[in-house]
Amino acid sequence: MWYYNNEPFEDTPEEYQGFVYQITDLVTGKKYIGKKFFWKPKTLPVTKTRKRRVKTRTESDWRSYYGSSREVKELVESQGQDKFKREILKLCKTKGECSYYEAKFQFDFEVLFRDDYYNELISCKIHSRHVRNINEQDT
Repeated sequence: MWYYNNEPFEDTPEEYQGFVYQITDLVTGKKYIGKKFFWKPKTLPVTKTRKRRVKTRTESDWRSYYGSSREVKELVESQGQDKFKREILKLCKTKGECSYYEAKFQFDFEVLFRDDYYNELISCKIHSRHVRNINEQDT
């Protein structure tokens, strides 16, 4: 189960591309911050009735996702999902916004300097045109 503003979050919102999340190990208190997209691209092939490929999207595996950290995934596998809390920190309307806020939260919480975070790497490449429409109040 994912939580957003301390409420269960179950529906895939059409208007958002993804979210920035925090996974908390309830046994140790250690956390992991990352991003996940609600949608993945899908291309429908050319058929007898369709002369061109059609680009569309389908729901990603976000409901069962426990991060990209190998260590966190192994802990979830060995300890069970009930030992971890998954929280959505920020819903994002674009992929660029997702990348920006993932890095922002990671830098704000100084995840690389602290022992209570599983994060080992901050990687981002964000162009200004991807985030120009973010409201000043959100930053």
